Amino acid sequence: MNSDPVTLTRRLFLGRSGAGIGSMAVASLLKPALMASNSAIPSHPAHTRPKARRVIYLTQAGAPSQLDLFDHKPGLRARFKENLPDSVRAGQRLTGMTSGQKSYPIAPTPFAFHAHGLSGTWLSELLPHTGRVVDDLCLIRSVHTEAINHDPAMTMLQTGSQVAGRPSLGAWLSYGLGSENSNLPAFVVMISRPSGPTNAQPLHERMWGSGFLPSQHQGVRFSPGRDPVLFLTNPPGINSERRRGMLDDLAELNRQKFEDYQDPEIQTRIAQYELAYRMQSSVPELTDLSKEPKSTLDLYGPEATKPGTFAANCILARRLAERGVRFIQLYHRGWDQHASLPEHIRHQARDIDQPSAGLLIDLKQRGLLEDTVVLWGGEFGRTVFSQGELTATSFGRDHHPRCYSMWVAGGGIRPGMVFGETDEFSYNIVRDPVHLHDLNATILHCLGLNHLGLTFRHLGRDYRLTDIHGTVVRGILS
Repeated sequence: MNSDPVTLTRRLFLGRSGAGIGSMAVASLLKPALMASNSAIPSHPAHTRPKARRVIYLTQAGAPSQLDLFDHKPGLRARFKENLPDSVRAGQRLTGMTSGQKSYPIAPTPFAFHAHGLSGTWLSELLPHTGRVVDDLCLIRSVHTEAINHDPAMTMLQTGSQVAGRPSLGAWLSYGLGSENSNLPAFVVMISRPSGPTNAQPLHERMWGSGFLPSQHQGVRFSPGRDPVLFLTNPPGINSERRRGMLDDLAELNRQKFEDYQDPEIQTRIAQYELAYRMQSSVPELTDLSKEPKSTLDLYGPEATKPGTFAANCILARRLAERGVRFIQLYHRGWDQHASLPEHIRHQARDIDQPSAGLLIDLKQRGLLEDTVVLWGGEFGRTVFSQGELTATSFGRDHHPRCYSMWVAGGGIRPGMVFGETDEFSYNIVRDPVHLHDLNATILHCLGLNHLGLTFRHLGRDYRLTDIHGTVVRGILS
């Protein structure tokens, strides 16, 4: 019994009331088998048999131009430098970077498009390797969002809200489904280094944070180099046996503190220390690519063995998927091309094209694609009109949330199809709109979770990833 009397304050009472949640959270780390079953969490059981067990999210930070990659508009070539009709813009919001322009000259893409695969899907010449796997993709050309600037738009893409502080998609999946591997986090994040000249928007750790969910559900960032996870390696003079003893003593102190305050985050802290100890042996093996055969490395391209590149991170994503990691998120920065787009987008496309295709091929060869949802896309699209001066060889594009393209593959998604359609200017959606809430609801559905039932009570109300919105996009399901 604790010798120090504890005053039952409101904070303490609420902390003790929430201890059950903390215990459940710790159980998902310490005994993942209890949480891996879809029926293990009575508050949000699976509503259908899941077709997917994990997600790999290839996040393209900075907003890739759908007009130059995915949304083929050959009729625009005859409209070069014409002013975009007011009837198309219809008074829609513009950013401060172009709202003061005297004209909005149409900038057709300078890149050729070609039909690929049995599906005949049109893709830019910048994506020849993606063309090889196009029959495994569902290309959605009608994604839309409300946010028009990068930070709120990325926050919306990751958390379903423009307001910071909500849990990310990976955190919701960790909370809803738990982990399948006790030696690795349920949610891993990697950020790749873009090549060539870029305007790389900053990424904040809250993008993969847990928000108001227990903090163990936040993403763990893996970095390139000898120490993929910071502070995981024992310092000089500390061996594994001594580390074990230190953790045991620390856990005992934390348990005593938990008895005093019943704060579930204390239990989370204990569990995270234990996970870190197990990761000391699992992470070095995971990140060692020396045993990957040359044939596999060749799938991902010439940068596959360079730590920190998108190609190397795609290989690690496959290795994490093999080991049961629930949510793997790769960020590739540098798509914010307000000027010199034709030059800069070549570098970005070269960075991601072969590795993305290689990842799908590799997953498929190993039988992993059928139960892995792979997504590719950014926070919004790009305008058909030029930002600033338009020439035959150079221009920029501003932000455009009204419509843009993403692709999805595997895990219950119908392959070899194009879903949604935009107008002749790729400015407005004319068929099958897909809001980000709809996309998130569909991802959860593929993993057997009802987005309406995956909730968490915070500050007196129930929250969910899709808020009060979202409809499963049945048309893209297999």
